[in-house]
Amino acid sequence: MIINTGGRTDTVQYYSEWLLNRFKEGFVYSRNPFYPTKITRYELNSEVVDCVIFCSKNYEPILGRLNEITDKYNTYFFYTITAYEKDIEPNVPSIEKSIEI
Repeated sequence: MIINTGGRTDTVQYYSEWLLNRFKEGFVYSRNPFYPTKITRYELNSEVVDCVIFCSKNYEPILGRLNEITDKYNTYFFYTITAYEKDIEPNVPSIEKSIEI
């Protein structure tokens, strides 16, 4: 199974602590956006997870603890750097800061 951590929101930027706790606990619940009453439990362990995909515009909140996941799972990272100013993306680091991160 492939786990995509950023398909609906930038989980890394806004919910890093929650994400790390889910991997620590070994499961996550996901609500189907088209059928809100359908909730699926996904096991988060190396026996069933082949790869964890990260999609983010800001990895800074998780960098210090990212090894908690990368030491146990194959990982793949999408890192989007945009040229938008703060009026369009107020919570995204500048280009310079993004490159530094």
